[in-house]
Amino acid sequence: MDLISYWQGTVAPYIRARFAAKSERGASLVEYALLVALIAVVCIVAVTLLGKNASSKFSSVGSAVQ
Repeated sequence: MDLISYWQGTVAPYIRARFAAKSERGASLVEYALLVALIAVVCIVAVTLLGKNASSKFSSVGSAVQ
């Protein structure tokens, strides 16, 4: 077996597999970061909207108690 066929049959596929795995890891990291950002935006909007409603409810209950 000569050096070129050994390289093409053994070493080159190994190197391609190693680099492909790293690029997939980076892609999934970006997907998780986007998912976390979307969840954070939804939570902020929900707290903002519910905070205003809760504040008005507490105010009406507080004035009814007095």
